[in-house]
Formats: sequence, structure tokens, C-alpha cells
Amino acid sequence: MLASSPNAVVVLDRDQSVLVWNDAAERLFGWTTGEMLGRRAPIVPGELTAEHNAVLERVRTGGQVSLRTKRLRSDGTMLDLRVDISALRLGSAVAGYVCVHHLAQVDEVAKNRMARRARLVRRLTDVVGDINSELELSAVLDRISASLTELTGADAGGFVLIEEDRLRLVSTYRLPESIRGTTTDLRTSLVDKLLRTGKTVMLESDGLDDLVWARLKGLHTIALGLAAVGGRPYGALYALFARRTPGHLELELLELLAGHAGIAVGNAVAYQEAVRQRAHERAVFDASADGIAVLDGTGRVVRWNPAAAELTAFPADAVIGGPPPFPLPKPGEKVTFQMETGRWLDVVSAQIEETGEVVIDFRDVTTAKELEEAKDLFLATTSHELRTPITIVRGFASTLDSRWDKLSDAERRSAVHTISERARSLGQLMDHLLLGSRAGADELKVRIETFDLAERIDAATLGLPVLSDKHRVEVVIPDGLPYVLGDALATDIVLGQLLENAFKYSPKGGLISVEAWPEDDSVVVVVDDEGVGIAPPDRERIFERFVQVDSGDRRRFGGVGLGLYIVRSLARAQGGDVSAHPRPGGGTRMRLVLRCASNIGSDTPMR
Repeated sequence: MLASSPNAVVVLDRDQSVLVWNDAAERLFGWTTGEMLGRRAPIVPGELTAEHNAVLERVRTGGQVSLRTKRLRSDGTMLDLRVDISALRLGSAVAGYVCVHHLAQVDEVAKNRMARRARLVRRLTDVVGDINSELELSAVLDRISASLTELTGADAGGFVLIEEDRLRLVSTYRLPESIRGTTTDLRTSLVDKLLRTGKTVMLESDGLDDLVWARLKGLHTIALGLAAVGGRPYGALYALFARRTPGHLELELLELLAGHAGIAVGNAVAYQEAVRQRAHERAVFDASADGIAVLDGTGRVVRWNPAAAELTAFPADAVIGGPPPFPLPKPGEKVTFQMETGRWLDVVSAQIEETGEVVIDFRDVTTAKELEEAKDLFLATTSHELRTPITIVRGFASTLDSRWDKLSDAERRSAVHTISERARSLGQLMDHLLLGSRAGADELKVRIETFDLAERIDAATLGLPVLSDKHRVEVVIPDGLPYVLGDALATDIVLGQLLENAFKYSPKGGLISVEAWPEDDSVVVVVDDEGVGIAPPDRERIFERFVQVDSGDRRRFGGVGLGLYIVRSLARAQGGDVSAHPRPGGGTRMRLVLRCASNIGSDTPMR
């Protein structure tokens, strides 16, 4: 221990003769052990002899003394030393003195080093707090790179991310911005070398010229620190030195900063993940077609998405802080509720156990309810429409079968005529059902070709005046009406259905007017009647399947609610359209639009 001590150890007996003179004493004072043992060491200047003796007396009477003083070397130079003197005891008796000498300058250096370390550690605390206050990952990494140079005195710094078997430079300080984003193979990097050592920091000064860090002029040393997140290596801090050489203190600070950097990065990653998750939730919440509401533990609305406002006609500011405007089902159950606006909602709920909040999801089922009602009406109507002609056909057929010989020729002809008419009605009904099913499945097939619409209108209206003595028919078609593109047979069906409706829904008679004219790139055909008319809310609904828009007078006209659905489907399949409008003076105007043939260069079959 004496031989390896860095301090000069001199042991004296009570007469101040040297008992021990170690190697450090030889180096400090210049005399060898052989020269000093058994004699008084000539190291105390004459003017300090009294002080020296007084110190020894204080030590002898109890205690240890440490003082800064002067001592002589063998070459006559004066040394500024710190001396720690304690008693050498044998039992309870003082047998001599142990004097430990070290240069006061070394003591000052150590003291200054400790003070600097303390200042840097305090600064590290401030830096860590500053880094942790930032939650954007890129900003955190930039703060780390800047703080790294401040704490270690490095000339530049950077941070690299470990991405599987690659490294990516994501942050730099006092380095060209162009190198940001550079990647390299992990297996040939300093980070891999550090990982294989099992340590968290290291110094490297060899083979730096080929590295991207060599952009720093005069680079001679790199200090490397490993940053871990969740116990796994996440990245590394690079401190680059070109003007000074780092020591143990710099490595210690780098290691501390790397540890705190891992925590700060972990916080930023967690924050960004939380922000990302909240953004996803917000996007789903705002973009959902379902109405979504969140209620607190007291049942008050705290969140109300745009779809909820649209479905209920209650904006968020009208419901937040109060109860929702519909009854709440128990968790796991469903409530179907009709709003005052007439809209039907299916409402379900789920409770969040951790917060006590309740999430309400509700969707518009008005169309489904109306379709369900329409289908019920369709079944009832179809049954009625089928039962009447079938009953009549069966009755007349039974009569002919059982009473053929008893009936006159006129009676037999009348019965057969009735059966024929009712069979024709059944055929038309079956045609409507078949066309309706094909239209619903988007399977209507039309052929797009050029044809004379005026000719089809003439054919459809020919003979109409003699069908009813209550109605007058007027047809206005200008000369030179342009040919149109579409399916002539499908157009016959459309025109026939529009004219049939005009007669059917004007039971008291009146004018049935058919008019056509070119308009822009199309030809327009209107069929006007002076009948019962269509209420404004129903002018679009009448083109839906199975829709019976009125349970009163309109139902007495019969039908299964497919005619206008088929008409619009056939018109649109040809590239045209059909719409319903009020007729000036009362009644209904049905407007058919088809494309002019001049708009298409060739007649092409389409499916």
C-alpha cells in the first residue's frame, strides 16, 4: 500500500527521526529511503520549525491536523504542499507521527474538477428537465444533440436511430444539414462495436476518416453513448471532438445524458402514440356515418359527433351538458325510436368500466322501416291484385265448364272475353314484377341505338281518345324532332306506363297532354294530366319500389308500386331520366328526358 500510494508518506518517531519513507516521498522530495531512514528529514524550512513542532504537539495531545505549508526538496526548491498529520500509536501511547504529503496544486485541480463536475451535473438536471418538457420526438432529438455538445464540450453532436439492421441519422448539431437522414449498416458501425462491449459508452479515435462524421473538420475523437427505451437499445448519441480531448468526466456526463435521453425519447414516443391514437379516434368519431355520443357518469352528453347532429337535427352545443334527445337502452340491448322529425333510429349503448362513461351509437333505419312497411304493403297489394283476376278467371272458367251447353253463344263469348282480359291483366302484373326484380338487381338490359321518338309517341298515343269518354288527349310534336339514343322497346314501356298513370290518376277525366321538344343536347317528353296530383314530399318517393304514397284515394287505383320504379330504371339505363312535377293549374306533369342521337358518333349496343 505504501509503495503504490500516490502521496508521499513519511513516518517519524517521537524524536522526529524517519521510520518510513515511501517511493512517492523519494519522488516528491528527491532523497532516497536509504538517505532518510534513522535521521531527521531536512524538509522543514528553518522559519517553519516552530510551527512544525507546535503541530506535532497538537497531534500528540489528541487529534489529526491538516494544513497547507511549505517544504524543501533536495535541490533546494520550495514545495507548496498539503500535509495531513496523525499520531502513530502503540496501545494508548504515542510512538510517533504519520505525515502524508501531496502537492497543493493537485489538491486544487481535484477540487476544481469536483466543482466543475458538480456544476455540470446541476446543468444536466436543467437540461434533462428541458428535454422532458418537449414532447415532439424530432424536437426532443434536436435538444439532445445540442445539450450533448454543451455538457461535454464537444464540437458537434448527433443522434442515430436503430432501425432493425440499419442506423439512420435523425438529428445533428453544428453539422451540415445535408447529412441528416443518412443510413448505414448497423453491423459495420460504432454502435455495433459498442453493443458488443456490453457497455453504454466508449471513446473511439481510429478509422474516423471514412465516417459521415468526418464532415467535422479536424475530427479526432468520437464519444458514443447508448440510449435505451423500455430496456432495449433505441439509438445512440455521438459527441464529436476536434479541438479538445474528452476524459472520464465527459464520458460520465455522456452516459448520464444517454440514460435520460432514453427516458425523454420514450416519453415522446408514448406521447406521439397517444396523439396518433387520439387522432385516429377523432377521425373515426367525426367521420362515422353512425351518430356517436359519450355520456358522463351522470348521463350528461360530453361528446356529440357530426353524424349525431345530422341524424337528430340537434347541434352539439344544444345537447352537450344535458341528456340525449332519445331514450337510452340498457348496455347490450337495442331501442328503436322515432324522432319528431319522423326519422327512425336504432340506439345501442356500451359502458366504459374504467371511467364510468357510456358510449351511445345510433343509426338511421328510416329507409329500412319504410322498406319493411312497403314490402308488407306490397305483399298485401300483390295478393289483392292477383286474387281479383284469378277469382274472376276461375269463376268464369268454372261456369263454362259446368254450364257450357246451357249458355248461349253470346254468353260463352262474353265469358271467354272476360277470362282473356283478366289473363292479360295477370300477364301485365307478372311483367311488372319481373321488370321490378331485374331493376332492383341492376339486371335491366337495354340496347342503345338511334330511333325515331316521334314515331314511338304516335304509336303509344294512337287510339287513346276512344279509351275513355271522360278524357281528352292532345299530342304536340314539332316537325323535325331529333332522333334519340336508347332502346325503342324500353321507351314504349316507359311511355305506356306514363300514359296509363295519367288516365288512372285522373278518374274524373280532363285533358291528357303529350308534348315533345328538343332542349340542349336532349329531347324532352312531358305527359300532363289534370288528376289528383302528387304531394311535394312524395315526388321522389314514387320512383322507389313498392311505395304507396297515400293510404287514402290513391290506394283505390290499385297496382303494386312498381310502375314508376321500372319507368325510371329503364330511362336511366338508356342514359336519360324521368321526374315528377306539379302541373300548372293542378294535376301532374311527368318529364322524360332522352339523349339526342347527334351526341354520339355511332350506334353501339350497351349492357
